[in-house]
Amino acid sequence: MNKVILVGRLAQDPEVRYTATGKAVATFSLAVSRRVGQGQESTDFIPIVSWEKLAEICGNNLTKGRRILVEGRLQIRSYEAQDGQKRRVAEVIAQNIEFLDSNRAPGTSGESGTAGNSQNNQSSNQQDGFGFGPSIPEEDIPF
Repeated sequence: MNKVILVGRLAQDPEVRYTATGKAVATFSLAVSRRVGQGQESTDFIPIVSWEKLAEICGNNLTKGRRILVEGRLQIRSYEAQDGQKRRVAEVIAQNIEFLDSNRAPGTSGESGTAGNSQNNQSSNQQDGFGFGPSIPEEDIPF
């Protein structure tokens, strides 16, 4: 089984591009904290890719610093760089995204919502109900 669930904050605004056949693809990095020792944390920046309608939703609704949950699969692919070197990259292909905060100003109430490949996109008033580790305070975000 290949399933990945991550909770973190966007390290930059999503970049939305279109393939030659017109399919939307959005890419961004997700800053995810992990414990590395007694009371110490480290942050990993994980590349995320979303396709088609989910890519357009990301491009229209996500901005740097937003807290989200990403559910998807891990993909490792190879490509040839401009210098001729063969490179490998690991990235998460998003299948569903849960917005865990509002895009309103900090301190105001708002709804979180879900976005995914299904037609069943719903809103939820549940802000941080997943229990995937501590939330990162705004002042601790390294960007």
